[in-house]
Amino acid sequence: MRMASWQWGGKDYVGTISSCGREATPLAMSDASRGVLPIIQRLAAGDALPAAPGARLPVDVITLRAPLPVPLRGIMCVGRNYRAHAAELAKSVFRDNSAAEVEWPMVFTKLPECVIGPHDAVRLPGERVSIQIDYESELAVVIGKGGKNIAREHAMEHVFGYTIVNDVTARDVQVRHKQWDLGKSFDTFCPMGPWIVTADEMDGQNTRVRGWVNGDLRQDANTKDLIFDIPSLIETCSRGITLYPGDVIATGTPAGVGMGFEPPRWLRAGDVVRIEIDGIGAIENRFEA
Repeated sequence: MRMASWQWGGKDYVGTISSCGREATPLAMSDASRGVLPIIQRLAAGDALPAAPGARLPVDVITLRAPLPVPLRGIMCVGRNYRAHAAELAKSVFRDNSAAEVEWPMVFTKLPECVIGPHDAVRLPGERVSIQIDYESELAVVIGKGGKNIAREHAMEHVFGYTIVNDVTARDVQVRHKQWDLGKSFDTFCPMGPWIVTADEMDGQNTRVRGWVNGDLRQDANTKDLIFDIPSLIETCSRGITLYPGDVIATGTPAGVGMGFEPPRWLRAGDVVRIEIDGIGAIENRFEA
């Protein structure tokens, strides 16, 4: 099942997307402003999907929103979770962090308000704020069953589904503050979508993640190459912290980010970043001044 949020005729809707990705069927929701979140919470409580009284619509005539326009809480993100990406950053200003095996995942957060839709424009903050804007193609896990201190052998039982995020980053701000939340959380710095694919329809632990800038393939990896796999991430993020239905964990980005080039290739106004993950689809966002 593909769950999506969209606008049509000036109203917000939540519903399902056909397996071909061409038709949208709205569900009966009194308030669709929170996107798919109320559906996830409803299913977690054991309730059925709402009825689908509306006619199906071509996806081409609707405006897709982020499936979780304002996530329940800050998005949990994992840094340097592909060995090749860790290696490329070890050659940058992050050279004090080696690509060697580490015992625990590196976890940070993005503010929920930075989320935008799968085709919305990303707003560059201006040179007085940051001149080193980077892209990060990522698979995101959406939690469907809450829990605390979840053991890795039961972790996949807690997954509702998967979506795509671009963990846009202001690298100079990230370095300046010696922590990552500020440089990761600028307004519009988390494109998400195009929908959530439920866990019964794809294997998030074996899928291809690719990212292009202006048609140039920059990132290409498989989630089999994650240093810390999805069960490990859920186990780690739930240690002493209750995860709730609708929480989001971004699993990390492959090698090929702008910072990894020599010289670095920062994003500029007019650049278009496309991210595609097998089994989900693609998001594409233009960066604007």
